[in-house]
Amino acid sequence: MNKSDLVGLVSEKVDMPRKDVEKVINTVVESIIDTVAGGEKVQLVGFGTFERRYRAERKGRNPQTREEITIPALNVPVFKAGRSFKDKVK
Repeated sequence: MNKSDLVGLVSEKVDMPRKDVEKVINTVVESIIDTVAGGEKVQLVGFGTFERRYRAERKGRNPQTREEITIPALNVPVFKAGRSFKDKVK
């Protein structure tokens, strides 16, 4: 399922125009991204948690030349599924 499919599905379920549903979905996604980028956690009970984690600098290897390289430290986004989400997928 892609974003367009999701918009269509939600639009049918809540009986709203696709245009309005797309605006709501875009706003939710942008809000989550902005909050996590700012260092805060977004927790949606029953769905999951979005957060930013620090990944330390580490050594790696170029697979073509086998040369050892340093991979710089960076922050990465992480999603951890909630219990009811995990149970439904099982």
